[in-house]
Amino acid sequence: MHTRSPGSPLARKPLTVLVLVASVLALLFGGAAPALAHTALSGSDPADGSVLETPPRQVTLTFTESVSFPDAALRVLSPANERVNPRPAQHADGKGNTARVELSDGLPEGTYTVAWRVISADGHPISGAFTFSIGKPSGTAVTVATGSPDDTAVGRLYGFFRYVAYSGLALLVGAAAFILVCWPAAAALRPVRRLLVGGWASLAVATVALLLLRGPYETAGPLTSAFDLTQLGRTSTAKPGVALTARLVLLLAAAAVMRWHPAVRPARDDDGSQPPDFGVRVRLAGAVLALGLAFTWATAEHASAGPQVPLAMPVAALHLVAMGVWLGGLITLVIALRDRGPHSHPLPAPAVGLFSTLAFRAVVVLVGTGVYQSWRQVGSWEALATTSYGKTLVVKVAAVGLVLYVASYSRRWTARLLREPVSAEEVRRTPETEEVRVAQLVGASGPPEATVGRSGSAAPAEGRAGDGAGPSPVEESERHRRGLRRTVAAEAVLGVVVLAITTLLTGTQPSRAAAAESASVAVGQEPQAKVVTVPFDMGRANHRGQIQITLAPGRVGENTVEAVVFSADGGLATVPELRLTLTQRELGIGPLDAKLTNQKGYWAAYDLRVPMPGEWTLDITVRTTEIDQVTVHGTVRIT
Repeated sequence: MHTRSPGSPLARKPLTVLVLVASVLALLFGGAAPALAHTALSGSDPADGSVLETPPRQVTLTFTESVSFPDAALRVLSPANERVNPRPAQHADGKGNTARVELSDGLPEGTYTVAWRVISADGHPISGAFTFSIGKPSGTAVTVATGSPDDTAVGRLYGFFRYVAYSGLALLVGAAAFILVCWPAAAALRPVRRLLVGGWASLAVATVALLLLRGPYETAGPLTSAFDLTQLGRTSTAKPGVALTARLVLLLAAAAVMRWHPAVRPARDDDGSQPPDFGVRVRLAGAVLALGLAFTWATAEHASAGPQVPLAMPVAALHLVAMGVWLGGLITLVIALRDRGPHSHPLPAPAVGLFSTLAFRAVVVLVGTGVYQSWRQVGSWEALATTSYGKTLVVKVAAVGLVLYVASYSRRWTARLLREPVSAEEVRRTPETEEVRVAQLVGASGPPEATVGRSGSAAPAEGRAGDGAGPSPVEESERHRRGLRRTVAAEAVLGVVVLAITTLLTGTQPSRAAAAESASVAVGQEPQAKVVTVPFDMGRANHRGQIQITLAPGRVGENTVEAVVFSADGGLATVPELRLTLTQRELGIGPLDAKLTNQKGYWAAYDLRVPMPGEWTLDITVRTTEIDQVTVHGTVRIT
């Protein structure tokens, strides 16, 4: 077995792996679109684009899910850009999916802008704006910011620390599980301890950063407002803030375990044996802490909104814990296999077998909980190809499939290792000798010690064994370990990619919510007015033309009607009389007289109430002289 110089290609492999991981993550996050909204505006009163005859007393918004309000969640601005709602928003009639503000008295005519920003049930801020007019439309000095709440400096920082938090959880849970379940002596390895502490520190730093950034993230405030103590106090009492605070408390408890329990401190026994007080209670405490940390995500993100929330939250927590055990454990195994420290212990084959079993069970949990979460969030096969969430989920499934394929090779190398009688210890030169000691592990047979010379071949203390008989058992064992290191490293790299995709999924609108939003947007994107043009011809010159009828918003309820008469050459025409009635023949409703009045250039009515949706017949009577008149007909669909 040959030693590896610091400048050799083999020594540079960890750097190559890190560069590969960084490149993959850059592609994933650099090309990712901003996170989409997780709830949608389903209606408003007044409606977008409506023209009211009298000022409304209040503005009410309705959403597809329950929402909460940050400061200045709903603002109504006059044409002069002055706020006209003196009090903050409240839920309308106690309904969690509504927001309502009262307006000042005596509002003048003109176009008013409603700007809103609320927090959806899964903790993501959404925003938007629309207008309505009193009397007649006018110009406005209001400028409303557009774009995703995540497409800001604060939003990008918040997304970065969310990924750091997921990574820290995976390292912390995986390293702890490897120590507590597979190989307690791994706590004596400095790289493993660094991994454990690094996972804890990453999660702690990310949690503090997320708690500070939560305020400006919700309110679209500047980055400097993260240190506003008043704002921090408000966000700490909201659901996401409570979850982040609970996460910090659980991390303090985990730190106490890491500091005082000998299972996660360097083992004092030379043989790395299991500490005497190591037992079921420690594993139980670790499991409780891991589940508790995972629940701080489940209670404040996707699982906390939508159908079957009581079942979805524990399933999401199990999914996160299984992810940490599998991915973090893989990284710990890679480090344990590669450890070359002067006081390191060779990784025993039974520990590899234990982790193989643990990882398999974690993957089973991942697949089971992932299938349920996919069904809950996607809702249909079609959504896999038509929504951002579905497409990202397909990529994740493909990545997981690739990981499982690589993992099958890891299990093969593990099975071969378990059949080996001895296992080689890595090269460790001393000033006195250039021999390498090969330690016999638990369950090994043969002499307790052999030596490995410069060439890497093993021989007993008295002469070489196996001359001419092919690779020695030690060489064969080392070959199996090299194969296991390679496949586990590849599995870990792919696992990091899966973690990146998972983080991206948590910031992407679930397909069920996208479907609900599409339905709401479809309604919102319908024309805010229905326009019908009907020609008329009285059989005489200068007595033919067109009548244009505009109904706004063209929906059930109160509508504004405007009618304009055009001459045959397309110019405006004035007529002494114009009448309009609406009839719903299928339901036997009508005729309803619009009661149009002459507005000196056009005819209008501002209080026509249409009681039912469907296709209505328009009967329009136009009189051009004392004796010349005609009645024409058209249709309009009321929604």
